[in-house]
Amino acid sequence: MTDYVIIGDGISGSSAAETLREEDPESSITVITDEGESLYNRILIKEHAKGKLPEAPISIHDEEWYEERDIDLSLNTHVTTVDPDEKVVHTHEGEDVTYDKLLIATGGTPTQLPVDDSDAEGVHHFWTFQDARRIRESAEAAENGVIVGAGLLGIDFAAVCGAQGVEGKYLMRGDRWWRYALSADGAEIMHEGMREKGVEPVFDSGVDHFETDADGEVTAAVDPNGERYECDFAGVAIGLTFNTEFLRGVGLEMNNGIVVDEFMQTNVDDIYAAGDITRFYDVLLDEEAQNGSWGSAKEQGRVAAVNMAADDESEVFEWVSSYSITHFDFPFLSFGHPTLGDEHVERRYSDTEWRRIAIKDGKIVGGVLIGDLSPQRTLKQLMREQCDIGEQAEILLEPSVEIDDLAPAQSQEQ
Repeated sequence: MTDYVIIGDGISGSSAAETLREEDPESSITVITDEGESLYNRILIKEHAKGKLPEAPISIHDEEWYEERDIDLSLNTHVTTVDPDEKVVHTHEGEDVTYDKLLIATGGTPTQLPVDDSDAEGVHHFWTFQDARRIRESAEAAENGVIVGAGLLGIDFAAVCGAQGVEGKYLMRGDRWWRYALSADGAEIMHEGMREKGVEPVFDSGVDHFETDADGEVTAAVDPNGERYECDFAGVAIGLTFNTEFLRGVGLEMNNGIVVDEFMQTNVDDIYAAGDITRFYDVLLDEEAQNGSWGSAKEQGRVAAVNMAADDESEVFEWVSSYSITHFDFPFLSFGHPTLGDEHVERRYSDTEWRRIAIKDGKIVGGVLIGDLSPQRTLKQLMREQCDIGEQAEILLEPSVEIDDLAPAQSQEQ
């Protein structure tokens, strides 16, 4: 009987546990998590923070789900270290858990701003269900808010402010939101969506320090230009710090995350990794990449489990991820790696419709769609099949994109 241990009960860890039970019915499976509740939907917790959803629909697996599958779930359990020679996981309670195959799926923790009073009462980070509960309670009582972090996670704070009637200032270091993936045209659509929610973008800004009252509660944010913004609610989303402290001395290759190959295998025998924490070999890009989307994490967990249960690595992780935003009157979707590429084509179709495709070595590597998401299936397929776009990139901007439109170029090159 094989002993499998999974550290982390997010979607990647849970997906792996479910797959392992299917692939190896007689095995022993242990899932260890430092959270106090089992798997929940990280996508929906933002709706709870906005006051739109109660708690019940957000939970995905209750503890009975694990019992029914004979999976040992350890909640509120902190792993202190891993001994790869003895194949033992050590926990804070002194318990040793032995393994034959180990999966690390611990994700990350929101990075704290390195400024004074960034830990004040009323300054929030958004990652866990418990975070969402605190944010909801704080926003309901707030009048003025400040948001820091011009990326995909930061915009959730803008939506919370809008839904809870908090007058917000969105402090961005650059000249636009998500400037690594959007040009001025695309970003302006997002800026206008924020304004309609009562959140005003402030460019070339940021936070130099927070001010607090005598009780340690946040009262204002001061930017590097000396501008002061009163707030009794602040949301910070400047990225993740990966949870790898307990892996010191294990010998795992690290590069802003745990390096894994296309099979989710690390450089240490019988140790795999999945989810946000991985820096994986992307077979479509032919290089290392990272991706924090829910779908990607779930698939990585599944692929890792299939390979853990097999006698040898048998399945490759190949995935075109996507991330959607539904806070505004228009939809938003990014796919693949939109910040990469040596060439970009884009077009604005209306006040709320825009498209940008990233191309590298003649092939699609990612993109952003605002307003009209209908081309996503074709664009993802072109990326998945690594079709050479050649000189026909402008076809990708036609209102309706069909794969057959590019077929002549493919046949000419073959």
